[in-house]
Amino acid sequence: MNNNDIFKKLRVALQLRDDQIVEILNLVDFKMSKGELGDIFRAEDHANFMECGDQVLRNFLNGLIIHLRGTKENPKNPREVIKSHKDYQTQTERTDKTIYEPKKPYNKTDSKTQFKPRTGDKKEFKPKTGESSDKKPAFGKNKFGNDKKPVKQNPVEKFKFKAGKK
Repeated sequence: MNNNDIFKKLRVALQLRDDQIVEILNLVDFKMSKGELGDIFRAEDHANFMECGDQVLRNFLNGLIIHLRGTKENPKNPREVIKSHKDYQTQTERTDKTIYEPKKPYNKTDSKTQFKPRTGDKKEFKPKTGESSDKKPAFGKNKFGNDKKPVKQNPVEKFKFKAGKK
Protein backbone atom coordinates (compact mmCIF):
# COMPACT_ATOMS: atom_id res chain seq x y z
CA MET A 1 0.00 0.00 0.00
CA ASN A 2 1.22 3.46 -0.82
CA ASN A 3 0.28 6.81 0.72
CA ASN A 4 -2.51 7.38 -1.81
CA ASP A 5 -4.20 4.12 -0.81
CA ILE A 6 -3.94 4.97 2.91
CA PHE A 7 -5.36 8.45 2.31
CA LYS A 8 -8.28 7.06 0.25
CA LYS A 9 -9.12 4.42 2.87
CA LEU A 10 -9.10 6.98 5.70
CA ARG A 11 -11.33 9.27 3.68
CA VAL A 12 -13.87 6.50 3.08
CA ALA A 13 -13.72 5.11 6.64
CA LEU A 14 -14.27 8.51 8.24
CA GLN A 15 -16.76 9.61 5.55
CA LEU A 16 -14.92 12.85 4.83
CA ARG A 17 -15.69 15.19 1.95
CA ASP A 18 -13.04 17.17 0.10
CA ASP A 19 -13.88 20.44 1.83
CA GLN A 20 -13.63 18.74 5.24
CA ILE A 21 -10.19 17.36 4.35
CA VAL A 22 -9.06 20.85 3.30
CA GLU A 23 -10.28 22.19 6.69
CA ILE A 24 -8.40 19.41 8.52
CA LEU A 25 -5.21 20.28 6.65
CA ASN A 26 -5.73 23.96 7.52
CA LEU A 27 -5.76 23.05 11.24
CA VAL A 28 -2.03 22.32 10.97
CA ASP A 29 -1.37 25.28 8.64
CA PHE A 30 -0.94 23.10 5.56
CA LYS A 31 -2.60 24.69 2.54
CA MET A 32 -3.99 22.45 -0.19
CA SER A 33 -6.74 23.14 -2.72
CA LYS A 34 -9.62 20.84 -3.62
CA GLY A 35 -8.12 20.40 -7.08
CA GLU A 36 -4.82 19.14 -5.72
CA LEU A 37 -6.73 16.88 -3.37
CA GLY A 38 -8.73 15.49 -6.30
CA ASP A 39 -5.49 14.71 -8.12
CA ILE A 40 -4.35 12.60 -5.17
CA PHE A 41 -7.58 10.58 -5.21
CA ARG A 42 -7.46 9.86 -8.97
CA ALA A 43 -6.57 6.50 -10.50
CA GLU A 44 -2.86 5.89 -11.03
CA ASP A 45 -3.18 5.67 -14.81
CA HIS A 46 -4.95 9.07 -15.05
CA ALA A 47 -3.04 11.94 -16.65
CA ASN A 48 -3.56 14.27 -13.63
CA PHE A 49 -2.69 11.69 -10.97
CA MET A 50 -0.45 13.05 -8.21
CA GLU A 51 1.57 10.95 -5.79
CA CYS A 52 0.68 11.63 -2.16
CA GLY A 53 3.91 12.52 -0.44
CA ASP A 54 4.86 11.68 3.12
CA GLN A 55 4.50 15.33 4.15
CA VAL A 56 0.86 15.52 2.95
CA LEU A 57 -0.14 12.32 4.73
CA ARG A 58 1.74 13.31 7.91
CA ASN A 59 0.03 16.72 8.01
CA PHE A 60 -3.37 15.14 7.35
CA LEU A 61 -2.91 12.67 10.22
CA ASN A 62 -1.78 15.44 12.59
CA GLY A 63 -4.76 17.58 11.55
CA LEU A 64 -7.06 14.59 11.95
CA ILE A 65 -5.93 14.19 15.56
CA ILE A 66 -6.79 17.83 16.27
CA HIS A 67 -10.08 17.51 14.38
CA LEU A 68 -11.21 14.40 16.28
CA ARG A 69 -9.72 14.94 19.75
CA GLY A 70 -9.59 18.70 19.85
CA THR A 71 -6.95 20.70 21.68
CA LYS A 72 -5.96 20.65 25.35
CA GLU A 73 -8.02 23.77 25.96
CA ASN A 74 -11.04 22.50 24.03
CA PRO A 75 -11.17 18.67 24.05
CA LYS A 76 -13.72 16.79 21.91
CA ASN A 77 -15.17 13.31 21.93
CA PRO A 78 -14.01 11.58 18.70
CA ARG A 79 -17.14 9.43 18.47
CA GLU A 80 -19.39 12.48 18.47
CA VAL A 81 -17.30 14.10 15.73
CA ILE A 82 -17.52 10.99 13.54
CA LYS A 83 -21.25 10.73 14.26
CA SER A 84 -21.70 14.33 13.12
CA HIS A 85 -20.09 13.37 9.79
CA LYS A 86 -22.63 10.57 9.36
CA ASP A 87 -25.53 12.80 10.46
CA TYR A 88 -24.49 15.48 7.97
CA GLN A 89 -24.36 12.93 5.17
CA THR A 90 -27.82 11.53 5.93
CA GLN A 91 -29.26 15.05 6.18
CA THR A 92 -27.94 15.97 2.75
CA GLU A 93 -29.34 12.73 1.32
CA ARG A 94 -32.76 13.56 2.74
CA THR A 95 -32.80 17.08 1.34
CA ASP A 96 -31.65 15.93 -2.10
CA LYS A 97 -34.62 13.57 -2.48
CA THR A 98 -38.01 14.95 -3.38
CA ILE A 99 -40.82 14.36 -0.96
CA TYR A 100 -43.51 12.03 -2.29
CA GLU A 101 -47.01 13.39 -2.01
CA PRO A 102 -49.79 10.97 -2.95
CA LYS A 103 -52.28 12.22 -5.51
CA LYS A 104 -55.96 12.57 -4.79
CA PRO A 105 -58.17 9.77 -6.10
CA TYR A 106 -59.83 10.43 -9.44
CA ASN A 107 -63.54 11.20 -9.44
CA LYS A 108 -65.55 11.96 -12.58
CA THR A 109 -67.61 14.56 -10.79
CA ASP A 110 -64.50 16.40 -9.57
CA SER A 111 -63.05 16.67 -13.06
CA LYS A 112 -66.27 18.11 -14.49
CA THR A 113 -66.54 20.78 -11.85
CA GLN A 114 -62.87 21.74 -12.12
CA PHE A 115 -62.91 22.22 -15.89
CA LYS A 116 -64.18 25.60 -16.98
CA PRO A 117 -64.11 26.59 -20.65
CA ARG A 118 -62.53 29.91 -21.46
CA THR A 119 -64.79 32.66 -22.57
CA GLY A 120 -64.11 36.16 -23.64
CA ASP A 121 -60.85 37.10 -25.38
CA LYS A 122 -60.25 34.51 -28.06
CA LYS A 123 -57.39 34.88 -30.47
CA GLU A 124 -58.09 34.36 -34.12
CA PHE A 125 -56.10 31.82 -36.06
CA LYS A 126 -53.81 33.49 -38.61
CA PRO A 127 -52.10 31.15 -41.05
CA LYS A 128 -48.58 32.01 -42.09
CA THR A 129 -48.45 33.45 -45.56
CA GLY A 130 -44.74 33.03 -46.19
CA GLU A 131 -41.43 32.12 -44.63
CA SER A 132 -39.96 34.80 -42.42
CA SER A 133 -36.31 35.60 -43.04
CA ASP A 134 -35.29 35.63 -39.37
CA LYS A 135 -36.08 31.95 -38.82
CA LYS A 136 -33.73 29.14 -39.60
CA PRO A 137 -34.74 26.77 -42.38
CA ALA A 138 -36.53 23.59 -41.41
CA PHE A 139 -34.55 20.42 -40.91
CA GLY A 140 -33.59 18.86 -44.21
CA LYS A 141 -34.01 22.05 -46.24
CA ASN A 142 -31.23 24.31 -47.33
CA LYS A 143 -31.28 28.10 -46.95
CA PHE A 144 -32.30 28.72 -50.57
CA GLY A 145 -35.73 27.14 -50.08
CA ASN A 146 -35.46 24.22 -52.46
CA ASP A 147 -35.07 20.70 -51.21
CA LYS A 148 -32.68 19.60 -53.95
CA LYS A 149 -29.06 19.09 -53.09
CA PRO A 150 -26.55 20.67 -55.47
CA VAL A 151 -25.12 18.18 -57.91
CA LYS A 152 -21.40 17.73 -57.49
CA GLN A 153 -19.43 18.06 -60.70
CA ASN A 154 -16.05 16.64 -61.43
CA PRO A 155 -13.64 19.62 -61.79
CA VAL A 156 -12.06 18.05 -64.88
CA GLU A 157 -15.38 18.23 -66.73
CA LYS A 158 -15.45 22.05 -66.45
CA PHE A 159 -12.58 22.45 -68.89
CA LYS A 160 -12.83 21.82 -72.62
CA PHE A 161 -9.75 20.39 -74.16
CA LYS A 162 -8.89 21.14 -77.78
CA ALA A 163 -6.51 18.46 -78.84
CA GLY A 164 -3.91 20.76 -80.40
CA LYS A 165 -6.46 22.86 -82.33
CA LYS A 166 -6.49 26.64 -82.22
